[in-house]
Amino acid sequence: MLDSFQEECGVFGIAGHPDAANLTYLGLYALQHRGQESAGIVSSDGKNLHSQKAMGLVADIFTEDRIKKLPGTMAIGHNRYSTTGDSIAINIQPIHVNFALGGLAVAHNGNLVNAAILKAELEAYGSIFTTTMDSEVIVHLIAQSRCATMHERVIDALTHVQGSYSLLIMTENEIIAMRDPHGFRPLSLGKLDGAYVVASETCAFDLIEAEYIRDVAPGEMLVISDQGVRSSFPLKPEEPSHCIFEFIYFARPDSRVFGQNVYTIRKNFGRQLARETGIEADVVIPVPDSGVPAALGFAEEAGIPFDTGLIRNHYIGRTFIEPRQSIRHFGVKIKLNPVQDALKGKRVVVVDDSIVRGTTSKKIIKMIRKAGAAEIHMRISSPPTLYPCYYGIDTPTRQELIASTHNIEEIRKYITADTLGYISLDGIQKVVPNRMNYCAACFDGAYPVPFPREQMMQLGLFDKG
Repeated sequence: MLDSFQEECGVFGIAGHPDAANLTYLGLYALQHRGQESAGIVSSDGKNLHSQKAMGLVADIFTEDRIKKLPGTMAIGHNRYSTTGDSIAINIQPIHVNFALGGLAVAHNGNLVNAAILKAELEAYGSIFTTTMDSEVIVHLIAQSRCATMHERVIDALTHVQGSYSLLIMTENEIIAMRDPHGFRPLSLGKLDGAYVVASETCAFDLIEAEYIRDVAPGEMLVISDQGVRSSFPLKPEEPSHCIFEFIYFARPDSRVFGQNVYTIRKNFGRQLARETGIEADVVIPVPDSGVPAALGFAEEAGIPFDTGLIRNHYIGRTFIEPRQSIRHFGVKIKLNPVQDALKGKRVVVVDDSIVRGTTSKKIIKMIRKAGAAEIHMRISSPPTLYPCYYGIDTPTRQELIASTHNIEEIRKYITADTLGYISLDGIQKVVPNRMNYCAACFDGAYPVPFPREQMMQLGLFDKG
């Protein structure tokens, strides 16, 4: 059982470039952190769609031979997140089908909260599903729509779905980029040598040296073709609800999401955390890698030296074989190792981005204490996570979230820290601009898109897109 949150995919698309497939490969490589289970690319040569996808990491999947099988000046790609269930080839995106209007490819980042109900309705009218993904619902809604044009069918389909989506839809001649009206998940527009590029994060633009233009707005529909980009807002507007965890953990620190630099926001979270939970100490260390910016901000604000007290092993593959039960006490030491000279005899502040089940934090503290730390003060740059996410993050159930069943003092005792402090929700909201434009349902239970309890129970029927 993973003791961390898992992202729900990354998407990339480009239209109007002779090296579309190669650039999509590079874009997915930059977005690898958003999903390590599988990856796929579908390209268009103007007449037909061509697909290559497989389980595994981007660099392992897309050999030179596979890239050669993706001709054309337009392509979309998708990285799928790592999960403990339904890790099977039929769920690899982009979804690629042929229907009445021709070829269609769909890449989706997000989660449709009414997917189970829509699936049941579609099956009652004869639809046959070939995957367990909520994303396939969108494909069937487009195919069954009675509207005349592809644009109208896409709009018609999306008026039926509820939840989060940053979506790329490709036909033989154009890419349609769409973001849900709440703007839960990020999506950005860029330009390269006259070609237009769309990606989940701007770090993908940096790798291919594309120019960042702007974010795709919540509820906006972009149609990208040889004629350029056309923008419209065909869906009912809603209050923005950007996922706050993109800043806390998911996005790469060198990206801009929701119009802001992630590194700067994370560092400011650390500063606010120090203002709220400051303590006398000798050194501040991060839990690498996502805890580094917040730890730097904490150290600077608190006037305490920053050091690297934990070294991460970056070469652990997804197929790492767990040791037999008798030696499984190695735990997180496979991934992290303490630097004794940085810790021995010192009062240590350990900064991490979140605590999920608490098991990993407990092992890290045990490791640091064994390395000789005199005191260990755990500081978390997000508020206690009390509720699961239904908008595109693979979270544990509420019963598995330690903060939903234990108060802060009980969590401190469980992880064996000398003190434990979280940033407050108000503190998080002070750091981000336009504080009311963010979804913080995982902290306060205020879900922007409501759904009945039976739908929550049925969500388990689907893998998220």
